[in-house]
Amino acid sequence: QVHLVESGGGLVQDGGSLRLTCLASIHINTFNATAWYRQAPGKSRELVAVITPSGKTTYAASVRGRFTISSFNAKNTLHLQMNSLKPEDTGVYYCNADNLILGHHYEYWGQGTQVTVSS
Repeated sequence: QVHLVESGGGLVQDGGSLRLTCLASIHINTFNATAWYRQAPGKSRELVAVITPSGKTTYAASVRGRFTISSFNAKNTLHLQMNSLKPEDTGVYYCNADNLILGHHYEYWGQGTQVTVSS
């Protein structure tokens, strides 16, 4: 059974920084891809950033240049460094991992960590 546990959320002022961590129960590079999603109150969950085992990264346009996704296979961790935070970045941030096994995708989610940016 795969488990993902997020940490690092909190309350920060406009322009501040936070670093989120996701601890996986298996090596990060086991997954086809790992990602951070977020969900603001009253809105759908949206993709924030993705990273593959080769190190390829993709970012949502709204966070590009401010957020950095990284992973450390030896420590089973995924990180999201968030700089220049804005009130619209407020939401619950979720760690996501995708496994591709015999042509089938299996998705895993953490429980989420709250990020609140005050104006």
